[in-house]
Amino acid sequence: MEVVASAPGKVLMTGGYLILERPNAGIVLSTSARFYAIVKPIHEAIKPESWAWSWTDVKLTSPQLSRESMYKLSRKHLTLQCVSSSESRNPFVENAVQYTIAAAHATFDKNKKEALDKLLLQGLDITILGCNDFYSYRNQIEALGLPLTPEALATLPPFTSITFNSEESNGANCKPEVAKTGLGSSAAMTTAVVAALLHYLGVVNLSTSSADQHQENKNSTDLDIVHMIAQSAHCIAQGKVGSGFDVSSAVYGSQRYVRFSPEVLSAAQAAVKGMPLEEVIGNILNGKWDHERTEFSLPPLMTLLLGEPGTGGSSTPSMVGAVKKWQKADPEKSQETWRKLADANSELETQLNMLRKLAKEHWDAYKCVIENCSRLKPAKWMEGVTELIKAEVVKVLLKAREVMLEIRNHMRTMGEAAGVPIEPESQTKLLDATMNMEGVLLAGVPGAGGFDAVFSVTLGDSSRNVTNAWSSHNVLALLVREDPQGVCLESGDPRCREIISAVSSVNIK
Repeated sequence: MEVVASAPGKVLMTGGYLILERPNAGIVLSTSARFYAIVKPIHEAIKPESWAWSWTDVKLTSPQLSRESMYKLSRKHLTLQCVSSSESRNPFVENAVQYTIAAAHATFDKNKKEALDKLLLQGLDITILGCNDFYSYRNQIEALGLPLTPEALATLPPFTSITFNSEESNGANCKPEVAKTGLGSSAAMTTAVVAALLHYLGVVNLSTSSADQHQENKNSTDLDIVHMIAQSAHCIAQGKVGSGFDVSSAVYGSQRYVRFSPEVLSAAQAAVKGMPLEEVIGNILNGKWDHERTEFSLPPLMTLLLGEPGTGGSSTPSMVGAVKKWQKADPEKSQETWRKLADANSELETQLNMLRKLAKEHWDAYKCVIENCSRLKPAKWMEGVTELIKAEVVKVLLKAREVMLEIRNHMRTMGEAAGVPIEPESQTKLLDATMNMEGVLLAGVPGAGGFDAVFSVTLGDSSRNVTNAWSSHNVLALLVREDPQGVCLESGDPRCREIISAVSSVNIK
């Protein structure tokens, strides 16, 4: 029996920094970039002598990093011990395994626990795979002499090996870092592993990736269990209780998100101090999870684009630290900036929701406006528009742009005051140029900002112009798009699917 689950990466469109504090909301879009976890038994049959074993074999393989780790899981304490080279440890997957098995123990009755024991005695073989979009492949593309375009990116085989930034490491003991694109790979990976294991062990029953089944499953307890376990495992692996928007979007998909109170995970933190894991998980599953999420996705005929500027990325924790320091040093000014930023974020959300409503109620007029505006610079969007309803659509589009400029302005103010490059000058020039192009509605720096990535929301078919313009500015447009769906079961190993689709696309004459 093999179980494959996948979870999406994210883009935090609004809510950078503010989302760390309740009741501030953020708009987070889930993407087409997905992390996959494949779970199957190591031993096909249970060996007669295995009943005396007090441990379970766990094998973790990450083909893209050419890594394989072996663990022993204590069946009594549910703790993992690495028995292979400790260099290849993955704290996110380790915590996901421990917390998931503890969840099965905490929720099962005696009969189910016996079945669980049998399953665990066969061992757990876990493989993790991340879509290419999670990682930077600029160096490979440049080494091949190819242009920095999405087409060049598309020529790389799926799940290509990941290179390390060895030249970035200072000193012999510094671990080389993997170059990432900021899509939340650790949250997507943790969620995929938790979901696949929970389904494999029979704790939850997830649906496959077809939309209607996902819709039915959306409010179910099964997804809530995946969410609680993934949040806990992710926070403990990170060593801090973050806002959790990345895990929430990995589970539920695109949404408007307000964080949970950090106290809900105090039980998980107690586990680190030696409280029995089964008890900890019981507390987490029965805890008061007070996060808020509302369904959200981009209005129709709009495309999310992400660009990688290739300036080496930024350290989100240190930027967050600098902003918090500024808040303490200048509470009055920082509160005023945060309030203005929260208002502008809320206003952008209102305008985008209004566009979704107009699309639903006046589809033909909406479609016509989007097509026209996709070919024009924003200054000309209103020219020649006489119909009332079309003028209304254009007004909302222009208002959304105006609010985006306001958000960027407040983010820059905050960065300058805190002494960190939230929207660095190089990004400002790029974003201003992008926002003045035909068919571009929005452009900004996602999440905490910095040098990691830029995003743009384009109308109709105008994304081609943007990717070409970015390429000429040495910015690599990624293949990733918005996909509002969260975690789901897959029909099989994604590597087989890619081979089949590659074979079927070959023309045999």
